Amino acid sequence: MSNLPISSKYRSQPSRPVDGAEREDLTRRLNDAFTAGGIDGDTYRTLLDELYAAQTLGELVPVVEHLPVKSTHDEPAMVQQHTRTAPGELAPAGMNANTATRIGMALGGLGLVLVLLLAVLL
Repeated sequence: MSNLPISSKYRSQPSRPVDGAEREDLTRRLNDAFTAGGIDGDTYRTLLDELYAAQTLGELVPVVEHLPVKSTHDEPAMVQQHTRTAPGELAPAGMNANTATRIGMALGGLGLVLVLLLAVLL
């Protein structure tokens, strides 16, 4: 039994012919997995042989099962943000526009109080 989900094109359309773009994509993914150490040399050569011998998507199931899951979505911007803190540490509070406005209003109010105090004293 395959570990691929039934929605995978390799299981849902097993009789569909393999095209050149599919072979190129799987070759790149196999190369990446081999380079990253995810598969050994013998397995790599065996999977390449299976990849180029396959005529249908269903015949590619053993090849695809050895590859890391292919990302089918972009990473959310919130996850892509880089912080200078170590994982698990809180980031220092940043000054956003709202904070800057509050500080400006507080300083303006303080200045007004000082002007009024000076006017009363003089």
